[in-house]
Amino acid sequence: MKHYEQLLRMGCFTWDELCDLAGGRSAANSLAQSYLKKGYIQSVRRGLYVAINLADGEPAVSPYRIASKITQSACVSRHAAFAYHGCANQVSNRVEVSSATPFAPFAFNGTEFVYLSTRLERDDVGVVEQPDGVRVTDMERTVLDNIDTFEKTMGLEELLRCLEMVPMLQENKLLVYLKAFDKQVLYQKAGYLLEQLRTLWGLTDGFFTHCAANIGKSKRYLFTPANMDDVEYNRAWQLIVPKNLMNATAEGVDNAEV
Repeated sequence: MKHYEQLLRMGCFTWDELCDLAGGRSAANSLAQSYLKKGYIQSVRRGLYVAINLADGEPAVSPYRIASKITQSACVSRHAAFAYHGCANQVSNRVEVSSATPFAPFAFNGTEFVYLSTRLERDDVGVVEQPDGVRVTDMERTVLDNIDTFEKTMGLEELLRCLEMVPMLQENKLLVYLKAFDKQVLYQKAGYLLEQLRTLWGLTDGFFTHCAANIGKSKRYLFTPANMDDVEYNRAWQLIVPKNLMNATAEGVDNAEV
């Protein structure tokens, strides 16, 4: 168990990090073979390992920490980022991961890890590293990421529930990230949805004026409706939206699950 305590402190580590610790590839190979057999470590996927807590036989780190080590630029995002920040309404065994380097989806210890494109010119925009080693999108980028892709990851009802749990938003960060996304439809969707809950965060008229100035002239759908009788046109944001949004979602207009 010469290196076990150090690996336990690392929690999750790559093959290269194991080589550095062991002093070379040959020594790392012998160490990995021995520790895998004894149950001190487990292979997450090729080139990535997790230390096992011998007291309970479980990984020493959370799925969020594992997600942060999948690639050099990997970070927890989308619904998983809401969950990490304590703002998810539904429990999920799926972790969405943004990364400049794509990877095939895989499962480990009951959790599915899924790659999603960053959709930004710079993949590190709005990404922070937490004291526990987790790389995750900050709250402002998490909100915009999820507004951008909620139909693919959680559904409108869950998005609204998550937004209601967000304690605060920094208006200046939202504007910086919206500029980085550079998508007229996101200005439309973010402007419309955040306006519904603006009193929670104290967003100013200036923020919504800025969003409205960048929506272009296209009419778009907030989401793909199952029934056109359940939607209406919002002229201010040029969006087809649910009738009585906050009440409609509670009644199940959108039944999408994570």
